[in-house]
This record gives sequence, C-alpha cells and structure tokens, in this order.
Amino acid sequence: MNFIDEFRDKNTLLALNALIKKKVQKPINIMEICGGHTHSIMKYALCDLLPKEINFIHGPGCPVCVMPRRRIDIALKLAAQKDVIFCTLGDLLRVPGSTHSLLDLRAKGADVRALYAPLEVLQIAKENLEKKIIFFAIGFETTTPMSALLLEKVIEEGLKNVSIFSNHITVPAPVEAIMSDENVKIDAFLGPSHVSVITGYKIYEPLAKKFHTPIAVSGFEPVDIMESVLNIILQENAKKAEIYNQYSRVVSREGNVKAQNLVKKYFKPCDFEFRGLGLIKNGGLELREEFARYDASKLYDCEVESKGESKACICGQILRGLAKPYECKVFGKACTPKSPIGSCMVSGEGACAAYYKYAKAH
Repeated sequence: MNFIDEFRDKNTLLALNALIKKKVQKPINIMEICGGHTHSIMKYALCDLLPKEINFIHGPGCPVCVMPRRRIDIALKLAAQKDVIFCTLGDLLRVPGSTHSLLDLRAKGADVRALYAPLEVLQIAKENLEKKIIFFAIGFETTTPMSALLLEKVIEEGLKNVSIFSNHITVPAPVEAIMSDENVKIDAFLGPSHVSVITGYKIYEPLAKKFHTPIAVSGFEPVDIMESVLNIILQENAKKAEIYNQYSRVVSREGNVKAQNLVKKYFKPCDFEFRGLGLIKNGGLELREEFARYDASKLYDCEVESKGESKACICGQILRGLAKPYECKVFGKACTPKSPIGSCMVSGEGACAAYYKYAKAH
C-alpha cells in the first residue's frame, strides 16, 4: 500500500463504475469546483468511463482563472515602478492584462519573480533592503495561511521593505453566486479537498442546506472522484442534500483551526470581483486596518483603466458552468497554452488547459 496505486486501481474503478451505472436513475449535473478535479477527470477519462447521465461542469476553483483583468493591470502598474521587486506565483505571469502580461513586463526589464512559496519573500527582502518588495498574494483558503505566516515573519523580523497585494478569495462565496444564477443547472458539487483541509467541511453545510444540493468533499485521484460520484447518486436517489467527506483521510469537519486563526489575525473579508462572476460580497480577503503599513493597495496608487475581456474568449461562461471549453471558437486554434487568450488556458489548473492537454487522448 503506497497511498497512490490503490486510488488508481483499475479493478476498483470498474467496480465503482458498475455500481454507478446500476444506481443512477436520471441525468445529474455535477460541478467540480476545483481545477485539480477537472484535470483528473480529463486525464483519467472519467467523463468517458461514466454513464452518459453524469455530466461534469467546470467551476470557479482556479484562482488564476477567476482573477479579473483589472487586478492584473494593477499588478502590472505596481511591478513597473522604480526600485520594485514584484513577486508572485508562476502561472500568474502569463495572464494577459489589458495590453500585456507580467512576463512581457519582465522581458522589458522589470524585476518580476516567480516564487514556489511565499516565505521566499523574506530572503529576497533581506538581500535587497534598498528595494521595495511587493508580494502578489493569490489563492483560495489553501494558500491564505502561507501569506498570513509571511506577514507574521515580516513583522517579527522587522522588515520594512515588504508589502502584500492581497488577492485571496474564498470558495463558498462564488459557489453561492453561481447557485443563485437561474441559468445555471447544478445538482451537486465535488468540493475541493485541499481547501477543506484548512477550512474543514463545515463551510459547505450552509450551501447544502440553502440550495438542497449534495456536496462531496473529494480527493483528486480517480477512485476518490468515482466514490464521490457514487455517493452523490445515492443522495439524489434518497432526496438528501448532505456533506459527504470522501477525503476523510485528511479532512475533518473543523479543519486546521490554527491556520484559520492565523488568517483571521491578519485578514478580513471584503467584496471581490471574480472574472466571469462579477463583484461578490465577502468573496475576498484583505489585510486588516492595523496592518495597513504592509498593504500594497494602501501604500501605492492602484487606479487603473482596464479594457474589457476579449470577445472571442468565453472563459467567463466556462467559470459559471454555462459552457464547455470546446464550445469556444478560439479554443485550440488562436488560444493555446503557448498563446493563451483567456485565463482558463493560461493556468495549469484551468479547464481549457485540461481539455487541450487530455481531450485528444480520449
């Protein structure tokens, strides 16, 4: 037992699929919130293996994909300043702003650095005390504790040249916004397991109750996903709407309380504009007022004029569960991973990137 092979076992997958075929009674639309699930579904051809009644819909769980163009334009403005070292995650460098990307800006000489972990900022700041270090913090509840820990270390070590541009977002808010859209037809959700490790599965209970929608917190391996689909079918048949913790080997109801408290210490909820979803109340997290001296949005001029999204790209519809990547006219043609037009193709977790990478193999 190596904790990988058993969750990819062919016989287990076929047995689960046989049960699913036996139990499914009607078409079911299942939204996988996280891009990690989308990639597993495509990589292991689960959409082909499962009966036709199971329809996967791709959700807004990729933080790079839902980042609006205005936020990218702000990042470009901050990174272009004199004596600034701008730090962020790798995928974000290629997301197009109104006129160019952070990668383009770096090619022109700006000091833009891709990090593997936020704490790398500490060493960069110590080695460049004469520079202003701006960290573009991005991600759902999974990565927010790391940004909070970074700020705590910055304060402890007395670093005066570090600021954070917070673009952290939360999972429940966009899910509620999607479910409140009468055009969206979703019967159940696959909940993101890595987010749930931090938050606990309790954060989904109000959603399941309000919309009477089953939510299966699922791991990313194919057996995990198939077990979750089976549970969703059983709940649908029994007319239940509960939280199924399929990823119980790591996820608990309460989650990582220490990490939650660290986030609450430094961040507070704020309204946030999501690409394709618009402004969502309490959809984001910003630094608390007492930490304004470390808040890049307070320290620098962040006013920008952004162009509208490309009319050729339907990324917004894909993120709302209203379209599939192959329905986009530029998918795989003008828009590819090497020359992306929309954020769903840029990000390694994006639905378009998953379809492009794996669909031809099916």
